[in-house]
Amino acid sequence: MSYEIKNVWSVLLRLFHWSLVLSIITLVVTGVYINTPWTNTTLEGSVSFPMTNMRYLHFLAGYLFTAAVIVRLFLYIFGNRQERIWDVLPVTPRNIKSLITTLGFYTYISDTHDPRPGHNPLAGMTYIVTVTAAIFQLISGFYMLFPESSFWQPLGNTLFGSQQQGRFIHHLLMWYFILFAFVHVYIVIWNDLRTPEGLISSMFSGKKFKQKNA
Repeated sequence: MSYEIKNVWSVLLRLFHWSLVLSIITLVVTGVYINTPWTNTTLEGSVSFPMTNMRYLHFLAGYLFTAAVIVRLFLYIFGNRQERIWDVLPVTPRNIKSLITTLGFYTYISDTHDPRPGHNPLAGMTYIVTVTAAIFQLISGFYMLFPESSFWQPLGNTLFGSQQQGRFIHHLLMWYFILFAFVHVYIVIWNDLRTPEGLISSMFSGKKFKQKNA
């Protein structure tokens, strides 16, 4: 078999991906600490500042997370063909067929695989749900960070009802991102082992491999 190299992901898309990875890891670790500190917090303000440092890192990661989400929203509209939202929405006959084929492939019902330059519709729709969850996550985060802001307070009150409810949603969404990360890593490794597209390496190089037609 012979393959050709396809440029798929832009530099901006790859920066979004790895910024999201770094920010999620940092946010989860620091968020868990802020909720349930595992060090002696009686040291706070005397010998060291563990809670202060964790909160600072959490806020920095939150801004990185927000920037990554904004970049992805931009690419959904102005990115290359594979990065735009219309490439994955199951609203065309090809995408609907691809969605069904991918479901069969991932569940071992079928060996048929639909090689696509970008995301398949199943992955693409999952990422759209994740970006939507990320928007609610960052809004709830800024709502807690700036509770008296003339922008975040009314927005937070409208979406969550109260600070406590916003905090609860923020915590629940953290578990969504943890679950998403584990499933995502499993799927991309599984996919890389079963197909020759170079899915994992494409997030470093921006390139995928496509089998040439005989």
